Amino acid sequence: MDVAAGNPARTRDEDAIGTPPASPTLVPAERYYSPAFAALEIERMWPKVWQIACMVDHVWQPGDYFEYRCGPYGVLIVRGDDGVLRAFQNACRHRGNSLCVGSGSGLREIKCGYHGWTWDLAGVLKRVPNRKGFGSLRMSDFPLVPARVEVWEGLVFINLDVNAAPLHEYLEEVPDDIAWCNLGEFRCYATLTVDVEANWKTIADGYSETYHIQTLHPELLRCVDDIHAPQRIWGHTGKSDQPYGVQSPRFEGRLSDEEVWDAYVYTQGALMGAAEGTPFPADERLPGQTVQDVIAARTRAFAATRGVDLDWADTDRITRLHQYNVFPNMTFLANADHLTIMCSRPGPDPDHGEMVMFLMTRLPPGAPHTKPTDIRMSATEAEPGVVLTQDIQLLPGLQRGLHQPGFTHLVLSSEERRVINMHRNLEHYLDLPEPERMTDGGPSVKT
Repeated sequence: MDVAAGNPARTRDEDAIGTPPASPTLVPAERYYSPAFAALEIERMWPKVWQIACMVDHVWQPGDYFEYRCGPYGVLIVRGDDGVLRAFQNACRHRGNSLCVGSGSGLREIKCGYHGWTWDLAGVLKRVPNRKGFGSLRMSDFPLVPARVEVWEGLVFINLDVNAAPLHEYLEEVPDDIAWCNLGEFRCYATLTVDVEANWKTIADGYSETYHIQTLHPELLRCVDDIHAPQRIWGHTGKSDQPYGVQSPRFEGRLSDEEVWDAYVYTQGALMGAAEGTPFPADERLPGQTVQDVIAARTRAFAATRGVDLDWADTDRITRLHQYNVFPNMTFLANADHLTIMCSRPGPDPDHGEMVMFLMTRLPPGAPHTKPTDIRMSATEAEPGVVLTQDIQLLPGLQRGLHQPGFTHLVLSSEERRVINMHRNLEHYLDLPEPERMTDGGPSVKT
């Protein structure tokens, strides 16, 4: 165990299921397609939760701005002339026109393109054309409506509720639990937004459990232990971690080291700079080394080509993937040299949503800040790797199935406790009456 890296004591035989509950948890299926339920989310939940909006590199310089959208809501994030990061509801105080679209740089003032009302970058109203026609109009009465904005490890979060609890309280144990990874050293080089035919919860559920790996991701199953994947639930947040570079116990040890290596290269070889088909480097293997050790060594060498020193990270830090869920719609996947942040957002109706991926790389200290490239495409166009492409292709059929009249409830196990926890939080924000709540399978899913 590498104490310097902060490796926690770990029960290696802890599995993803834990102690089974007395019975499954039943979640009403209509939550995933009901317009009334989606409207309730828009009214009671989305304006009250912290959401990741962009990276600090999107708004690094004075005059940089970024428009964040979630359902009908829009938030304008702006770096002021004074260097302060602020957020405002993206609406002109005159007639409600959206003030900025997309992202950009060099903003000196915020001017409505409809009638010309103009604010400074701190949200103070400065100009109103033909002001006398409004009678006694006090400029100070019409600042831009503020929203909360906070930055954690280079990630910009917003909350429409200006009285919301601070972000660090909302994130609970996550910052301390992942502090060893130094997330602030990662930089986002691109964001990918994929339009999918699925509810935002349908999307989010897919990265909240490992139960589906054995069926949907057979290639991945050959190089990840999907059974010994302990989970924790804190409240708004939860966690699971899985060792990679090992075969699933479901194979009962039948796979050779070469087969495990080939599966890792095929599904995520880019993480160690290995092209598809790269053979197992038997000549690099030292006595006593495992496949995981070889993967870790290759990953350190690949990081060194970017000027990144990973000598502080042992094999477990490099090959164990830590997955954190943050209610309602965010997850991030992290190890010593990998960070991918994913979130889902509602689309124009409950059967459509967006999957958003923030693609990151660790850079050496002092690396310059550059704006990420923002890309949007349809689900048929998107191929963000073998595993994620399989997830995306499944979503439309999954969403259709939820509509079937004989399918009334999702039936969830304790392995799917992070999905259950999302619904538990959702019920709290929506203040659902008891008859509309899920049927809990027992206390073990809460631990």
